[in-house]
Amino acid sequence: MLVDFEKLRMTGAGKAIAVLTSGGDAQGMNAAVRAVTRMGIYVGAKVYLIYEGYQGLVDGGDNIKLANWQSVTNIIQLGGTVIGSARCKAFTTREGRLAAAFHLVQRGITNLCVCGGDGSLTGANIFRTEWSDLLAQLVKEGRITDTLAQQYTHLNIVGLVGSIDNDFCGTDMTIGADSALHRIMEVIDAITTTAQSHQRTFILEVMGRHCGYLALVSALASGADWLFIPESPPEEGWEDHMCVRLGESRSKGSRLNIVIMAEGAIDKHGERICSDYVKDLVVKRLGYDTRVTVLGHVQRGGTPSAFDRVLSSRMGVEAVVTLLEATPETPAYVIGLSGNQAMRWPLMECVNMTKEVQKAMNEKRFEEAIQLRGESFENNWNTYRRLAHQKPAQSKSNLSMAILNVGAPAAGMNAAVRSAVRVGLAEGHRVYAIHDGFEGLAKDAVHEMHWHDVAGWTGQGGSILGTKRTLPNSCMEKIIENLGKYGIQSLLIVGGFEAYEGVLQLVEARSHYDELCIPMCVIPATISNNVPGTDFSLGADTAVNAAMESCDKIKQSATGTKRRVFIVETMGGYCGYLATTTGIAVGADAAYIYEEKFNIHDLNMNVEHLTDKMKNDIQRGLVLRNEKCNDHYTTDFIYNLYSAEGKGVFDCRVNVLGHLQQGGVPTPFDRNFGTKLGEKSVRWLTDKMRDTHRQGRVFPNAADSACVIGMIKKDMSFSPVTELKSHTDFEHRMPKEQWWLNLRLILKMLAKYQTNFDEYVTGEIEHVTRRTLSMETGF
Repeated sequence: MLVDFEKLRMTGAGKAIAVLTSGGDAQGMNAAVRAVTRMGIYVGAKVYLIYEGYQGLVDGGDNIKLANWQSVTNIIQLGGTVIGSARCKAFTTREGRLAAAFHLVQRGITNLCVCGGDGSLTGANIFRTEWSDLLAQLVKEGRITDTLAQQYTHLNIVGLVGSIDNDFCGTDMTIGADSALHRIMEVIDAITTTAQSHQRTFILEVMGRHCGYLALVSALASGADWLFIPESPPEEGWEDHMCVRLGESRSKGSRLNIVIMAEGAIDKHGERICSDYVKDLVVKRLGYDTRVTVLGHVQRGGTPSAFDRVLSSRMGVEAVVTLLEATPETPAYVIGLSGNQAMRWPLMECVNMTKEVQKAMNEKRFEEAIQLRGESFENNWNTYRRLAHQKPAQSKSNLSMAILNVGAPAAGMNAAVRSAVRVGLAEGHRVYAIHDGFEGLAKDAVHEMHWHDVAGWTGQGGSILGTKRTLPNSCMEKIIENLGKYGIQSLLIVGGFEAYEGVLQLVEARSHYDELCIPMCVIPATISNNVPGTDFSLGADTAVNAAMESCDKIKQSATGTKRRVFIVETMGGYCGYLATTTGIAVGADAAYIYEEKFNIHDLNMNVEHLTDKMKNDIQRGLVLRNEKCNDHYTTDFIYNLYSAEGKGVFDCRVNVLGHLQQGGVPTPFDRNFGTKLGEKSVRWLTDKMRDTHRQGRVFPNAADSACVIGMIKKDMSFSPVTELKSHTDFEHRMPKEQWWLNLRLILKMLAKYQTNFDEYVTGEIEHVTRRTLSMETGF
């Protein structure tokens, strides 16, 4: 639904909004507080920060402070919560809630945004339902007047889920979960090197007393040998199975074993399995040098990931819009994410469904508990079990597939290849790897792959197979010759815009070559996120995090110096996704991109806007520029303009981030996303090969036999490359329509630009049922 911003501003005037963080802290809470505060001020409301969670609400006084724009400056990159969080027993009593109501109504606050877990949100809903009774009691006790009570008859509540465990039903991701995975993967990557040196086994215990999400995704992203999660206790006799599995891994040449445990791991009888027991078991049975590492509160700490910063910013803005649209008749909503869409769910539906999971686990209905966690959780679990351990294919399929990387390297490519190779082998196919893209296929750089060839690939950056930008039309005859030589019956191409263009050329050549009548699938992998047919490309998340970390350091370098503005150039070709998303994640003052045309008048306005901010409390500014946003307004031109116009107020520095955005190890998101894309692609190719197998050969020639796999809004889908052609701007190498352009409104608003919100799309309302939980939304 589109919002009329002027109307929204009129509804915001005269209202008061308060924001608090409660329960365990989670990285990204500060970004949420910043977004709620600034959006509230932007629409004309008063915004109050409540310090120390519900305890601050109960105690009142200086714990409830009126905020201004500068109150939340420079906090987006900080972990934890700058307004504090506390467990509050007093708020669980009526007396505590009575005190809280008194402190809110004194200040005219009738809109409350709570960022916390299911306990915090349940408490907020109880507070909301009791509000009128609490005010009546305050009137009766003579603490407030009847007139005041009549003025503030209803309390509006909105929830943001802050929890590193990602244990809340409804939303795909909770605030803090992605950052916690970053901490875990950093530790696993570090431990892997020392474990290989000494041929050790490591038992890693991660957080998750009642939810195995962190353990599951980190096991999937690291290729762990064994996994314990509370939702699926191991079968009787698991000790023997685990030791056999670890021994087999070593016998195949592995120098280490990784076992990952959620802290709430239990057996079939509900008894806790502790990490020391597993360690003693491995030492006694196998004699391996074994160590235990308990990650503990490391997972809560550190700077938030780009995903969490953008998620929190989007959710914070949506929370304010939801509060302004709330009426006494509407339920309390929680704001969350489904696919790439902001959504609103009735708060208590989510809380009750979350409690159903715990109830199922308590009653030992473990299969149901996994289903209640949602389709994505169940698919992650099934994918991990398929890929972690080699199971002999029931029979040879007599089908074959080849995998190649095309275009520039992107983090996550190797995770996709590993997954595809192992799923292909499990299906009984012959699986070939092609080195150096289409050029390698033409030059016969083809070899057959086996299960352990791809061990340890998930966490490696770049492209192990090698990749080139060469397109098939330059070497078509040789490609055809080698497809026939190896009997290749399907192609999986992992790459960027060149991969999509290359498959389009192969499909268009089918009328000349029967050998090209085979199923083909493109896994989009590029830091530019510019492949048609998907909202997210593999590698983009890693690139955004790399750019964000650099910008954080660049901003920090000016601490304590005179006022300074940094002009930072990002990659991305003509596509502005990288600049825009990084801009939101670092709180940039502007981000210039090709898709949003600008002229010298716009540049001057930006300089004046920044100069005004710098004259007050702001010490430093950050301006991002996409590398191809404009032929004439180059990075040097913008630097010179800002330097000249800002003279006497601030000085300028230029930073070109360059290829550091393409390097580094993949983020947990890209490892997990690549693994799932690889698996789904091979299953799709397998179905196509089997469906079109006639007289001893595979022969599909329909348009839907050559597709791009991608996540569009909330669904994983396969889009035929021939249909995507009309949706593609080939000159500028990107889709004609791009969903993320809507995020630019948030970028501008949070930087205090007067912008038109007519295009802002509010979150849809969705209900949480067992049916909706059974739909996978890509994460």
